[in-house]
Amino acid sequence: MKSNQYDAKTFAFMLRGMMQKFEREIRESKFSELMNKHFAASSVPKGIHCLSLRLTDEYSSNAHARKQLPPPELLPTLSDNSYHHFIVSTDNILAASVVVTSTVQSSQKPENIVFHVITDKKTYAGMHSWFALNPATPAIVEVRGIHQFDWLTRENVPVLEAVENQNGIRNYYHGNHFAGTNLSDTNPYKFASKLQARSPKYISLLNHLRIYIPELFPNLDKVVFLDDDVVVQRDLSPLWEIDMNGKVNGAVETCRGNDQWVMSKHFRNYFNFSHPLIAEHLDPDECAWAYGMNLFDLRTWRTTNIRETYHTWLKENLRSNLTMWKLGTLPPALIAFKGHVHPIDPSWHMLGLGYQNKTDIESVRKAAVIHFNGQSKPWLQIGFDHLRPFWNKYVNYTNDFVRNCHILDS
Repeated sequence: MKSNQYDAKTFAFMLRGMMQKFEREIRESKFSELMNKHFAASSVPKGIHCLSLRLTDEYSSNAHARKQLPPPELLPTLSDNSYHHFIVSTDNILAASVVVTSTVQSSQKPENIVFHVITDKKTYAGMHSWFALNPATPAIVEVRGIHQFDWLTRENVPVLEAVENQNGIRNYYHGNHFAGTNLSDTNPYKFASKLQARSPKYISLLNHLRIYIPELFPNLDKVVFLDDDVVVQRDLSPLWEIDMNGKVNGAVETCRGNDQWVMSKHFRNYFNFSHPLIAEHLDPDECAWAYGMNLFDLRTWRTTNIRETYHTWLKENLRSNLTMWKLGTLPPALIAFKGHVHPIDPSWHMLGLGYQNKTDIESVRKAAVIHFNGQSKPWLQIGFDHLRPFWNKYVNYTNDFVRNCHILDS
């Protein structure tokens, strides 16, 4: 009898240990899945890498790929404020093509569109080749590399140089993402947020470039800035008719919804309010707004100290070893544009298509601009299958370079 009781007690302990081990393995498996998704989101797909290499080679061997963009007779349009000027900053050629193509095809007057595509030095030749060989007629496209802007000197962007070169910062974004993480003290949602904050794109000058638009385009009065993971589905010309009421940044606010990933964001979601400087200067309940589709009044912007404020807070966060905020370019912009934001109707910019596979399809269809912000970009295998067609429809799969790089419509 005693032996049976002992065996039952031993079995109970063994069963509990087995269950705890099983739960731990499931938990670790979920975190490993998130980690793998993070690496997948941060990598460059083979087809897109191939596209860049082949177009770069074409630039060196084909005079048509090197032709001036735009042609000399259209150069005055680049600073003509009677046109509608769009800016996209990216090193992803395929994504840039979708942004431009979808904007032009959705426009009622595409001949009024001027696109300014900004890329880095390594991608410049390939990006130029694409738009030289695939013109967005009747719209006008210029392609410029960061290295071609005289204003972008070390003296004018010292903080960003520090962000890119400081070893501690580089280790944070490129180092071991499991190191120092106690998985028992966090949950998958928080862990996913931390991984998103450690995307290497956040130390890219291309990602910070939007804060310098007034200086990079000194002759322009008003522009629309588009991220490279958006698709335009409606004519955007009415944006130029919006009365900004003296504000600089026309943006969709992101605190008016219920979902935790996208449309319920306040300052508390981006900043560490236990830091004394943050607690002193910011309100945790203040509404956040979205980057990705922004209407910028550059004339008003040039009368402000937005850029200086952005630099000041970036420096403070570097001094505090990134303890004021973790996530990229939006937090310093939330501070810098404080008091300079004009809310625009949410139908102009629908967010979260890279986060949520339960996104309402009818809402997607109705939105002027859909934004695949989040890890599940439509050009990645981890993109959501039911949302990918909204992006795919603007990819030219008959293009020889696209076909030869095996970028397939899936």
